Amino acid sequence: MTRKAAIIGGGVIGGGWAARFLLNGWDVGVFDPDPQAERKIAAVMANARLALPALSDVPMPPEGKLTFHDTIGEAVEGAEYVQESVSERIELKHQVYAQLQQANPGVLIGSSTSGFKATDLQKGSPAPENIIVAHPFNPVYLLPLSEISGSPANPADVVERTVQIMHDIGMFPLVVRNEIDAFIGNRFLEAVWREALWMLKDGIATTTEIDDAIRMGFGLRWGQMGLFETYRIAGGEAGMRHFMAQFGPALKWPWTKLMDVPEFNEELVDLVASQSDAQSGMHSIRELERIRDQNLVGFLRVLKDRNWGAGKVLLAHDARMRARGADLTGPVEFARMQVLPGWIDYNGHMTESRYLFAASETCDAFLRWIGADMDYVKSGFSYYSAENHVRHLGEAKLGDHLTGTLQVISYDAKRIRLFIRILKGGAEVATVEQMLLHVDMARGKACAAPEGILARVAALAQAHSGLPMPEGAGRGIGMKP
Repeated sequence: MTRKAAIIGGGVIGGGWAARFLLNGWDVGVFDPDPQAERKIAAVMANARLALPALSDVPMPPEGKLTFHDTIGEAVEGAEYVQESVSERIELKHQVYAQLQQANPGVLIGSSTSGFKATDLQKGSPAPENIIVAHPFNPVYLLPLSEISGSPANPADVVERTVQIMHDIGMFPLVVRNEIDAFIGNRFLEAVWREALWMLKDGIATTTEIDDAIRMGFGLRWGQMGLFETYRIAGGEAGMRHFMAQFGPALKWPWTKLMDVPEFNEELVDLVASQSDAQSGMHSIRELERIRDQNLVGFLRVLKDRNWGAGKVLLAHDARMRARGADLTGPVEFARMQVLPGWIDYNGHMTESRYLFAASETCDAFLRWIGADMDYVKSGFSYYSAENHVRHLGEAKLGDHLTGTLQVISYDAKRIRLFIRILKGGAEVATVEQMLLHVDMARGKACAAPEGILARVAALAQAHSGLPMPEGAGRGIGMKP
């Protein structure tokens, strides 16, 4: 049965939530009085469709159905969860909650608020226990963090339901143990933001220089280790105690102005806006979003390969989707890729080695799906490519989006015969027929795979048993004698 979420407020955050739910197979009903809401969410969805599936190593579920509604009541009909993302005006949020709870009593409501506590949101509600904070970070469809903050009015089962829904759509729910304005992430960012504004106002650094200090230095560390783990390493072999002893006295030095705020006036706004325009004004906002998303996908894939940080969340979500199963009746989509500058040859086309690379990415995702992942390799066993036959049927150029699908032709205890298609817009640009051997790496010999892996291969082979033999399978070089 398809699940449904309602999204109230379809701006940047609401649109991101809609994309996150839709691409994880939920139906989504949206209410937003903005006449441009459909166009704006369509733009967010276009970016999300390019980015989020690139993080998954198992087939994504069929995309849910997106509907737009003229009233809150219509949007929330049949929904098991609501994500409220309206403007940060408490009276507006209270009006929205009243309409939601009248139209769908008992529905669970999560708020994207950046600062209001759950206690503030629940005031005047006939069912305060069903209103809770679920604060995300932009872009919602890629960044996994969702800060879950309740109040004493929220029973444990409401918190648990919210946490489970966040898990179901691939997010990392961080439960805030005590109510506090702005929660954890934004309180930290507020301190950094204040100090950045002071350095800007005092002429110490420009917006570009401040951003360079972050992205060329500590920002790269924070993305995979955070603050305290980073500083633990900075303490050397003696660890955090040494770091605290060495740098603790600096807390008394007048380095920052955290308790002081520059006056918010037109002069400050003009200073920030003009420097920001000079820094990034050559790109449209949509271009910047796509650049950001491509970079984030790259970072997150690296973390996923290492089972570290946010990569652990992606691996766990893959495991949950794998357990739920997928439609295996046809060639299964295992990879989505985009042709990058380094993939292009001197003719301006994707170079021949990259077609085999694309097939390898597809096969690697299949191997993870059957359980022959890096942990399995560490146990001393692996599948080796014994034979490949590549056919180049079309052309791919810079920026093209490619999909890798896989069909199991046959298998036995030691071998798997695969047929991989690399598609561009549904048309084949290459096929790779591949024979894999299961190998005991210590002995350097082929051996039977374990029952658990063979069972998954068998399930896919059975599902594909009724498919026609792929055109080109078993073929050698296609040159007439």
